[in-house]
Amino acid sequence: MTAFSAFGGILFGYDTGVINGVKEMKDWLRTFGYPDPSAKSGYAISSSNESLVVSILSAGTFFGALLGAPMADYVGRKWGIVLACLVFSIGVAMQTAATAIPLFVVGRVFAGLGVGLVSCLVPISPKWIRGAIVSLYQWAITIGLLVASVVNNFTQTRDDHSSYRIPIAIQFIWAAILSAGMTFLPESPRWLIKRGRDDEAAASLGRLTGYKKGDPELEAELHEIRANLEAELALGESSYLDCFRFTKNKIALRTLTGIFIQAWQQLTGINFIFYYGTTFFQNSGIRDPFLISVATNIVNVFMTLPGIWGVERFGRRRLLLIGAAGMCICEFIVAIVGVTISVQNIAGQKVLIAFVCIYIAFFASTWGPIAWVITGEIFPLQIRAKAMSLSVASNWYADSISIFPDLTFQHPGFGISELVMLTKGLSLEQIDLMYQNTTPMKSLQYRKRLMADGTDTSLVPEKETTEEVQTERA
Repeated sequence: MTAFSAFGGILFGYDTGVINGVKEMKDWLRTFGYPDPSAKSGYAISSSNESLVVSILSAGTFFGALLGAPMADYVGRKWGIVLACLVFSIGVAMQTAATAIPLFVVGRVFAGLGVGLVSCLVPISPKWIRGAIVSLYQWAITIGLLVASVVNNFTQTRDDHSSYRIPIAIQFIWAAILSAGMTFLPESPRWLIKRGRDDEAAASLGRLTGYKKGDPELEAELHEIRANLEAELALGESSYLDCFRFTKNKIALRTLTGIFIQAWQQLTGINFIFYYGTTFFQNSGIRDPFLISVATNIVNVFMTLPGIWGVERFGRRRLLLIGAAGMCICEFIVAIVGVTISVQNIAGQKVLIAFVCIYIAFFASTWGPIAWVITGEIFPLQIRAKAMSLSVASNWYADSISIFPDLTFQHPGFGISELVMLTKGLSLEQIDLMYQNTTPMKSLQYRKRLMADGTDTSLVPEKETTEEVQTERA
């Protein structure tokens, strides 16, 4: 059930992939651009309009993410996602009907609002598979990118409005599937308890965990949630300012960790490939840029799977460091090859494509899914919705300014990784205790104490060896 809710990632992934190909299609350029005999298709669009069409989605997602907090608080995650799909569908309808830039741009804004809301409302999963399940949101994004590139490849040769309207209109299907499916899923048990609906919370948690009513394990989890909520309610209602308070609970550290992790996920430069990949490969002299985009998206989809598995096997921080190192090296090689070879150099083009694919593989298996895992688990319930909205908003803001890759972006990524606590296998309430009583650099030892003292350590499949402890410290 929680895996299905991650399907919302398809909305963002597919939209990103669609605009990457649509803006290079002949009929789209003819409709929204101007004649240009020097262009391959005979038509072109100004760079300002192209940037506006691409980046305006991020403006919508930025504000959608901020609106996600009050929506999660007032209507819950389940019906919040349904409403977000409705907003998204309005944007898709505008883009499909548009024959001029203004309406197309407004449609992109509404679609962005819907995507931003959905990204903030990703449900929390049982702790022993939480990392893998939340990672499925990123996997859904990659699947959306791949499907969009395949559809673009099939419709690009059409010489009428259907060439771009078919790929755009397909987004109605994703919104319909997600909103219809959410009506059958349970509401967040934490939100239900916060609203005083304990019986519904028990039923919801039972569906999510497989426990039956009255099971000791179910009652223990419910008691843990209630105790944590009562302690936080004693502090009073929260505001956005409370997300930056320096308290024993390290609220400011948690908020800044979420903001920086989400921002640097975009500042790795990955969206340059997925927004402008077709244009980049075409300008590099590659004969079939649409087909190459399909290939890079296949790499993205399948290399996300090791990340989903590894996030619970190796932990969050270790994978972030590996990913930052790998992407940094690949970006340097791509930049060097790109400025030193001619577009007629076939061997050089193959090297360029190969290292772009390796770069995508590092991102897909590390920073892609793990950023969503971290921001889904580090915030206490009192400020969770607001802090999550700030973190996701920083993702979309960074997305809007990351269309050109900068090699220096990867270096701060190493330092940001050191803000991450080692939370593998812990419940949200145990993570809260960790932030109260230790620091990121000492979190490995404290995590071991929590696992040893906890009542359900049997849910964690493996123990770390001394060698793994030394690696984490390094």
